[in-house]
Amino acid sequence: MIGPDAHELTPPGAVDGGNTSPNGTSNEIVLSGDALQSVVESLLFVAASPTPLARLAQVTGATEEAVQEALERISAAFAAPGRGLRLLRKGDRVYLTTAPASSAYIEKFLGLDLSSKLSTAALETLAVIAYRQPLTRGDIEMIRGVNCDGVLRTLIARELVEPVGRLEQPGRPFLYGTTLQFLHYFGLDSLERLPPLPADQAQEPQVEIRK
Repeated sequence: MIGPDAHELTPPGAVDGGNTSPNGTSNEIVLSGDALQSVVESLLFVAASPTPLARLAQVTGATEEAVQEALERISAAFAAPGRGLRLLRKGDRVYLTTAPASSAYIEKFLGLDLSSKLSTAALETLAVIAYRQPLTRGDIEMIRGVNCDGVLRTLIARELVEPVGRLEQPGRPFLYGTTLQFLHYFGLDSLERLPPLPADQAQEPQVEIRK
């Protein structure tokens, strides 16, 4: 006995969108509830790069608000003790990654270099970018008081920093910000999780660049 076509089965929590293909079968299913959460999690698992929320809504047929709710449930589920994955967010992009506590084992499993650590200069520069982003290389050098060319190249190569735009002024210098890899490196799920700056550092220091 031949069962119904698998493509015509509607998963629990899905709603037939009502559109039909030329042969008369439904070609759009709008997901909701647990079904939406399950599919969104699956999409993030197979995604090769951070995924815009709008793309998840487009694929699932759900509203961005519904996808947002599904992402919040996924994030809460992964935050439970014993889970090995985390949901990272930056702006409207989301990414599924491994838990920070597993990083040493993953590096060992993949044969990565465990001795590759960030220098003090790189960490200081990264902190400036994290708390002041977006900002130009000139802004970074004004705050730190030293040339940052080499350090900035290192942070970009490590995928911790990336160009996020250009400043609308002569020369149109790049504006830099942190990446989702930055969040993963420091075990954060969003930039809102950055610890607050001390009161005496709330204002940008006015430092002259040392020659």
